[in-house]
Amino acid sequence: MGDGIMKQSAAHLMRQLSVSARPPRSRRWRWAGLAMAALLGLAGCAPTAHQMQQESMGLPVGWAQMEARLDEPGPIELDTVASATGVSALSGLLNLEHPAARAVGLQDRDEPIQIYLHVIKHPSRGAYLVDTGVARALIQNPGDWGLNAFLRRAMKFEQMQLWNASGDVLRSLGQPLQGVLLTHLHLDHLSGLPDLPLDLPLYAGPGETTERHWTHLFVHGASDALLKGRPPLRAWRFEPPRGQDPLAVLDVFGDGAVFALHVPGHTAGSTAYVLRTTQGPVLLAGDTCHTRWGWDHGVEPGDFTRDAARNVHSLQALKALAARHPGLRVRLGHQA
Repeated sequence: MGDGIMKQSAAHLMRQLSVSARPPRSRRWRWAGLAMAALLGLAGCAPTAHQMQQESMGLPVGWAQMEARLDEPGPIELDTVASATGVSALSGLLNLEHPAARAVGLQDRDEPIQIYLHVIKHPSRGAYLVDTGVARALIQNPGDWGLNAFLRRAMKFEQMQLWNASGDVLRSLGQPLQGVLLTHLHLDHLSGLPDLPLDLPLYAGPGETTERHWTHLFVHGASDALLKGRPPLRAWRFEPPRGQDPLAVLDVFGDGAVFALHVPGHTAGSTAYVLRTTQGPVLLAGDTCHTRWGWDHGVEPGDFTRDAARNVHSLQALKALAARHPGLRVRLGHQA
């Protein structure tokens, strides 16, 4: 998050620990021990121990069924809020080995990013968030939420600037919040939870709590702390894509207003959302694509993504959707 956005994959954390975040010699043995434990002992670590159960809300539909209504004005009011700003390693946000990136000589550097939450208001279902922004409590007391000194340093946490705390956004809604539609469970997408009610339903894609990798060692504790005391996460009931459909789709409320798209790659359960708003259709791409340059050039994320090949497929499907619907406004994971 922030200057390294909490979306750091363990691969990037390892690079930070060995290079840019190198501690005095007296403390290096501790970091080396963490690295060895991750590599040798925790190959099967899950991102969180928090429970997840299947959600019944949402109607599986075909891609054509979604697209048939996509260009019709819808009932959703949408407000996208930049909760915080910071920087992150470009090598995590973009695959710098992609031919398009190599052709222009892109090199790793700190890249400006934003951390968003999206407020959606449905005329009968009420208000929901897509992702959570950043809570003031997390900035003030990161250790209370599992962000230890190593994690904060590796993620350049101290360089993050808070602009619109999640709690302030919630208080401005003028109505109760009904739930949060998560794009995935990386920490920078959970970082507003300290400001949100404990009983609030949280929806996410299947496999988000069970995808196992040694890199989850670094974030497991923080994920558990942020989710502590909350009911089980609710897993979207995606079915396999129909026919030639590139991705699985759910009609979230059953009225063609909000669609959830399973876009695996960045994480196993990564989910994008297509909204039919009063101002036209909007795609919330999540971290299937972090940056404007990546979207414009069709370049998938780099180190932060678990399965690059699946991420490429998901990104190509979203770009093809946008090309068929020129009025579709696209909002990316961490840049306008």
